[in-house]
Amino acid sequence: MVTRLVIGLLMTVFALAVAGRRGATIAKLIRSGQPAHDRSQELGRRVRTQLVEVFGQKRLLKWSVPGLAHFFTFWAFVILATVYLEAYGALFNPEFAIPWVGHWAVLGFLQDAIAVLCLISLGVFAAIRVRNAPEREHRASRFYGSHTGGAWLILFMIFNVLWSLFFFRAASSALGTFPYTSGAWASIGLGRLFAGLPAGVLGVVESVGLLLHIGVMLAFLIIVAYSKHLHIFTAPINVSAKRFPKALGPLPVMTSGGQPIDFEDPGEDDVFGRGKIEDFTWKGMLDMATCTECGRCQSQCPAWNTGKPLSPKLVMMDLRDHLLAKAPYIIGGKDLPDEGAVAVRGGADQAGGHGHHVPESGFGRIPGSGPDQASRPLVGTLEQGGVIDPDVLWSCTTCGACVEQCPVDIEHVDHIVDMRRHQVLIESEFPSELGVLFRNLENKGNPWGQNARDRMDWSKKLGFEVNVFDGELAPEVEYLFWIGCAGAFDDGAKKTVQATAELLHRAGVDYVVLGPEETCTGDPARRSGNEFLFQMLAQQNVEVLNSVFEGREPGTRKIVTTCPHCLNTLGREYPQLDGHYEVVHHTQLLNKLVREGKLVPVAASDNGSAVTYHDPCYLGRHNEIYEEPRALVGAAGAHLSEMPRHADRSMCCGAGGARMWMEERIGQRINVNRTEEALDTLTAVAGGDGAAAGTIAVACPFCRTMLTDGLTQKQGAGAGENVQIQDVSQMLLTAVKRGDPAPNTEDAHGRN
Repeated sequence: MVTRLVIGLLMTVFALAVAGRRGATIAKLIRSGQPAHDRSQELGRRVRTQLVEVFGQKRLLKWSVPGLAHFFTFWAFVILATVYLEAYGALFNPEFAIPWVGHWAVLGFLQDAIAVLCLISLGVFAAIRVRNAPEREHRASRFYGSHTGGAWLILFMIFNVLWSLFFFRAASSALGTFPYTSGAWASIGLGRLFAGLPAGVLGVVESVGLLLHIGVMLAFLIIVAYSKHLHIFTAPINVSAKRFPKALGPLPVMTSGGQPIDFEDPGEDDVFGRGKIEDFTWKGMLDMATCTECGRCQSQCPAWNTGKPLSPKLVMMDLRDHLLAKAPYIIGGKDLPDEGAVAVRGGADQAGGHGHHVPESGFGRIPGSGPDQASRPLVGTLEQGGVIDPDVLWSCTTCGACVEQCPVDIEHVDHIVDMRRHQVLIESEFPSELGVLFRNLENKGNPWGQNARDRMDWSKKLGFEVNVFDGELAPEVEYLFWIGCAGAFDDGAKKTVQATAELLHRAGVDYVVLGPEETCTGDPARRSGNEFLFQMLAQQNVEVLNSVFEGREPGTRKIVTTCPHCLNTLGREYPQLDGHYEVVHHTQLLNKLVREGKLVPVAASDNGSAVTYHDPCYLGRHNEIYEEPRALVGAAGAHLSEMPRHADRSMCCGAGGARMWMEERIGQRINVNRTEEALDTLTAVAGGDGAAAGTIAVACPFCRTMLTDGLTQKQGAGAGENVQIQDVSQMLLTAVKRGDPAPNTEDAHGRN
């Protein structure tokens, strides 16, 4: 008894010291990050999130099979903590039982049941990893680039925990010191295998099993502390510190030292964006430490899926590895070396090999934690030794697929945009095409560089007059119709705003437009990192809009727009600049008018052609508007066939994050990839053996442009000849017009 007590306590003290030292280092490193004061607000909501996402495993269960396996594994960690309480109690007293519930058969049953379910889950995890092995699936595997060896080690250690648990409990049951006489069905059943052994031998076997079980757990603890599975401890904290409602939609206010930057009078010491690893907030550093390397983000990323070097997972891994390697300089007291050239080293992956020159691991360019690691740029080319390559940084479309799928609430898009902000505002390093975009926005107020006086050209072909705001908003006017730059200047988008304007006119909705007073919301500037330009455009618009709605109470400051990017910026980012409006997407308003009977669509007599709908990222994932556009497709009498990637897993069109204005030189064009998926869906509707025919429905002007370009390319190759692209408003207008009275062709004398 004394021997096993001493051995058990010595093992525990050693393991806790080793793991504790690592934990203290990680905690100190994360606390060294910049302040993020908004992460402790809404405490009640954060507690609910902890219950739903951590204990309920809500985000993991989006992927049913691996999610369910992880659900059982997580709860095994929770419930089997009681077994370790019993094990440590047994060190002191062989007949120890947890006070009050220690002999409860239900607890014994739960312990054995969850352990068995966890064993089954290990088999599921193993099968998933074998099936998706990077060695066989290469870039198609979501585990590509992950530390697969470490993952197998963790599975092996969990297996060791479980078999040693049953070994100890079975021996205890046979010895007669087991606290449960019923309920713990597996342990009691296995205990019968020890029948016939002398009591002295059983005592030794039970002690060995006990020390094995404790020792395996302690070894597991050390491995977790020094591996990616640190997320076991950091994930619950990271989830509780998430950005609400999620890290999509509005970008955070740009801060320095935890305080918003005043762009009219910035401080001398203000840090713009993230130019080095220590510029990240503590939440950013916690994100890095929390990455599970599961690859769900990577599997959904449009850039990665079209052969580009960007993987949200690898970005977080590279940032984490660089943070840990630079820790001696951040928290260890080592002096930073003088800036200068860094000596780039690394393996064979430095030449790329996947159709681009960017290595899969930017961190791997300079391994170790020496002076070169400390002085390397955060963003830079291979020759510069950058942790994140510019081609990685600028491949992002900010579609949010990574954030949507991340089970531990990592904020990839925020970090990428923050690095872009530093590159644009401080380094002046950005794709050359963005220079044209910035000049057009600054000088002309729109990305196309068109004159403001042409903003009403879209209305010239309408059969009615569109009211332009003349300095006073009449009481009967319900909505300000925000046309947007695309609606004003892009030929395809003009058709969308024309259809929407006519539908509103038919429904008797009173609205006005700003006309020449409207300017770009600043979305492309902000998401490309030019926060200064965004602030300039946004403040100008807020001033105009506040004057338009002057005297109107909240709830009556209504804006409708056909552009999801304008919707997101006006409705969710302008409140950061004291611009508070009720902004709706045109599909939401049109759906409301249909439900109220103010618009009455009539289905085509032949049931219409096949339709598949493309979810815009900034309408769907960023603002969670999925049903209204689909309802309008149905109201128009069309049969909707979903693409394999739709709703919150929709594939991006490739235009977001200011990618609309940048050339796509690496890999397959994202818009072509998405167009192919749409054509394949329409082909399947036709029976699979016929040509694709029907309509690709959209609800965003930029999606329309990108998919139109993709369709044009495919039609040039002989595919999709009978396919068209239409906004859902156009489809609805066609259906509404079917209900119009037939024109009277008789003359005044009744003659035909």
